[in-house]
Amino acid sequence: MDQLLQSDERLDRLISHDLNIIQSPSVFSFSLDAILLADFAQVPKHHKGKVVDLCAGNGVIGLILSQKTKSPVIGIELQERLANMAERSIRMNNLQDQVSVIKGAIGDVSNWIPKDTVDVVTCNPPYFAANEKSTRNPNQHLAIARHELHTNLEEVMKVTSGLLKMNGKAYFVHRPDRLLEILETMKAHRLAPKKLRFVYPKIGKEANTILIEAIKDGKDTGFRVLPPLIVYNEENEYLPEVSAMLFGKESD
Repeated sequence: MDQLLQSDERLDRLISHDLNIIQSPSVFSFSLDAILLADFAQVPKHHKGKVVDLCAGNGVIGLILSQKTKSPVIGIELQERLANMAERSIRMNNLQDQVSVIKGAIGDVSNWIPKDTVDVVTCNPPYFAANEKSTRNPNQHLAIARHELHTNLEEVMKVTSGLLKMNGKAYFVHRPDRLLEILETMKAHRLAPKKLRFVYPKIGKEANTILIEAIKDGKDTGFRVLPPLIVYNEENEYLPEVSAMLFGKESD
């Protein structure tokens, strides 16, 4: 197993799904946002569907989704090093017959995946607009993952809509301060917002994350705001719902 790791990498275990994930603090380590998105996304359980994860990073979302469906899961990742990490994690978990990763820009995805053929698209995109004055990470790997340097919200929604079949579902994790922009951009690309969930670090704090579901060519009616998700208690321990995502449900 060690020969699959490079010098700056470590192996993390996602206990809830019995998965090993290759991580690197100098290149990319998934955050709780990825776990929240993978839990939030609803995928077909059968083997006849197709699931695509855009901005796949080190592949953690695709790996988790593979435990929820028998259908193929395809990750798209621009950065070669991250795509390579994802490929090695896929092999390490013996999931190469179901999960794959394509190294390339999401704007080129139609070169590999035909339009209107995908049942579910997930995406944990860069959160920060390229012109935002937030401090940009000097580490280029991390900067690309967090800032819209090589893609943006407009392209993410356009590509998602192009991939999805009619009534296919899309799932995103993002920041609350861009919610209005997200909703407008979705609707401009035939994605009808259907479910929204706000994630709060603690009770009494402002939401710092949103999870949102959309349906391609869905009706404008039926939009739902789900109960809030609180991550930590006052002792900075994970509350039961989040703990179950990370460590599995405790047996009674």
